[in-house]
Amino acid sequence: MNKKPVIKNDILEDYLYYLQVEKGLARNSCSNYYRDLQKLLVFLESKSKDFLTCRTTDLQSFLKEEKEKGISTRSLARYCAAFRGFYGYLVRENQISEDPTIYLAVPKLAQSLPSYCSETKLNRALSRESHSVSMEKETKTLALRDRAIVEVLYGSGLRVSELLKLSLNDISLDLGYIRCRGKGNKERIVPLGEPGIAIIRDYISRSRKFLLKQNKKATAETNDILFLNSKGKPLTRQGIWQIIKKWAEENGLDKNVYPHALRHSFATHLLDNGADLRSVQEMLGHADISTTQIYTHLSRRHLLEVFRKAHPRAKMEGEKNETSNNYSNG
Repeated sequence: MNKKPVIKNDILEDYLYYLQVEKGLARNSCSNYYRDLQKLLVFLESKSKDFLTCRTTDLQSFLKEEKEKGISTRSLARYCAAFRGFYGYLVRENQISEDPTIYLAVPKLAQSLPSYCSETKLNRALSRESHSVSMEKETKTLALRDRAIVEVLYGSGLRVSELLKLSLNDISLDLGYIRCRGKGNKERIVPLGEPGIAIIRDYISRSRKFLLKQNKKATAETNDILFLNSKGKPLTRQGIWQIIKKWAEENGLDKNVYPHALRHSFATHLLDNGADLRSVQEMLGHADISTTQIYTHLSRRHLLEVFRKAHPRAKMEGEKNETSNNYSNG
């Protein structure tokens, strides 16, 4: 009977430590990498192999088996990314001499365009007076906070995770910028527009003070966090999601508006109005400009719509006549 090899699970633990401490990856990202690599480990174990004896054919067999189980192309691509990062690390650490992922075929993803909000509708909603005199104090407080959150997400293009980490010290109202920490704990400076500065100033001086008083067991960290929930505690992802959905419904926006759609809107509207791609990349905190380039597709689509509506040679003759008749009948 073949002797079962010793599985080098300690290598995976070392890699997880590397991702967390040296690369500064978020806990969720580390957990995802760990889970994918553990899955590979179980597969290799069934073939009497381990991480160090794994070959390209083993990885291909794993992906084929997962595909036959009905795993999505996106998940298969994620596996490939996890494997490449892991085996690149093992090569640098001299644990292996050859990287088995070099010739690994990565499944191609159909590039879906991100959804975003109409510039006109979004700015109209933000221009509305959101707290009437008849509102109760708590309702006014939360309405002001919600408006401030929308202004930051749309006005500065922050991710929800970045918004949740914002402290009072990260906001410079006098200079008009926000300091945030993005993926990999990388810090960047993003501008904050005048409406955003005004609403944040109002929120800090009025709403936040009221919310902070609701937390009788506030810690030093709570006292520093910018956005708080109704109990004076830091907000969660789910809390932000509910706030945006509620705000969108109250202001007559599409019911499918969600927090990340505001980030997409930020980038799309910048490019629509002439911003250069590199600047948008920097403001979004994208490591690779190819990630930012998807917004150029949205911008081109917008230009095409404008052209088709406005240019005299954009429509066929029959369509022009029909349009002219509609105008004359109106």
